[in-house]
Amino acid sequence: MKCPFCGDADTQVIDSRVNDEGDSIRRRRKCGVCDKRFTTYETAELHMPQVVKTNGTREEFSRDKLRLSFSRALHKRPVPTEYVDHALDRISQKLLSLGEREIPARTLGESVMHELKLMDKVAYIRFASVYRSFSDVDDFNDVIRDLDKPSNTVKRRLTDAD
Repeated sequence: MKCPFCGDADTQVIDSRVNDEGDSIRRRRKCGVCDKRFTTYETAELHMPQVVKTNGTREEFSRDKLRLSFSRALHKRPVPTEYVDHALDRISQKLLSLGEREIPARTLGESVMHELKLMDKVAYIRFASVYRSFSDVDDFNDVIRDLDKPSNTVKRRLTDAD
């Protein structure tokens, strides 16, 4: 690596340490020409997949847009912000683990539905009503009946990863 002080390419790594989270490496380097020391950080370069919308257009994945979806559904609901942060982390990790360059928008929508169902049933119904374009009361009743099924009554800690 080039020295940021003199521009020489002859630098040596004198110390390497993994950070506490284990997702980057801190390296202390020393220039062989000017003898100055500097620090570099090495992290994996990960790219989120593009989102393919139902009309066929593509857009970059946006964590902020996903957070906004949660915020709208959870408006005036007693859900701590850190629960949303954990849900966003789980969704992002799931998308990265798929290893795909593109994912359908439906995949994101279903992931949000899954997280909201675990987090807050009212928010889940709010999101479902927009996401699935409810047209009448029967659509709401179907979702409410689905929430009443025994498989949906099992609680899990929201801070646990899937």
